[in-house]
Amino acid sequence: MTTSSLRLPRPSPWRHLLLTLTLLCLGSGQAQDASAPLVVALKPDKDPDVMLAERKNLAAMLTEQLNQPVQVMVPLSGAVIVEGLANGTIDVAYLSATDMLNARRSGAASLLLAGEIEGRTWYRSYWVALKHKPYRSVRDLRGLPIAFSSRTSTSGYVIPLYDLHLQGLISDQGSAEDFFGRDHVWFGSGYVSAIERVLRGEAEAAAVSYYVLDEDKHLTPDQRAQLRKVAEQGPVPTHVLAVGRRVAAADRERLRKALLALNAPRHAALRERAFVSRLVEVDETEHLRPLEAALALVQSGR
Repeated sequence: MTTSSLRLPRPSPWRHLLLTLTLLCLGSGQAQDASAPLVVALKPDKDPDVMLAERKNLAAMLTEQLNQPVQVMVPLSGAVIVEGLANGTIDVAYLSATDMLNARRSGAASLLLAGEIEGRTWYRSYWVALKHKPYRSVRDLRGLPIAFSSRTSTSGYVIPLYDLHLQGLISDQGSAEDFFGRDHVWFGSGYVSAIERVLRGEAEAAAVSYYVLDEDKHLTPDQRAQLRKVAEQGPVPTHVLAVGRRVAAADRERLRKALLALNAPRHAALRERAFVSRLVEVDETEHLRPLEAALALVQSGR
């Protein structure tokens, strides 16, 4: 085995997100040396400083569970994570269902575990605006500037766009600008970036997961107090933990058991911060099935 460095894009203003790590290239189909680090990647969908704390604590917990060094990183996008899963520089990653479906189609990774929220493996997407704004439905946003969480966010783009189609507000070509207007559609790098655009008055509404507004996990109390739900859509398949195609079967099982250990009461707080919800085993095909038509619409409009 040889070591190499993961090549990622030059950092954006999210200066803390890109962590320079030396990563181990896994031999295809071979079990990994117990002295070599396992690499875990998290989606960049929260405040960078908070994610640095999560990274450190999660690495320590998994190192203890696996009796092997674990490195946790936060790349700039889901696309970078999928590429790392494919080339073996990332072993396991926390992904949106959209990124997971793309990774599955390309053969980069398979689904290891999924989130479970209140006994369900799906949740709702929200359109969120400032409290004093008059909007009562997504139809009221016609022709106005809005923010999507990112181009690969399931709850922050794919499902909201599909809902516009189901309501007859956009064509089967899937162009958001047909409804919101030219140059009125902005894509962020996560939930927080989209919400911050609303708070600054640069967008009239943002598409995000329900828990960004309803729970104290991504925003400050003051930020949440300024916002309200305009509309909701879904269901949205929960986020997943994916394992790279080069990870051997024995290592996959070790990773599965170590991550399921986060459901223990003593690790629950860390699990909630890192992965939002309880982790469970699901059927990969069934979990991703509700997303197939929505993602097809999005990709037809590109």
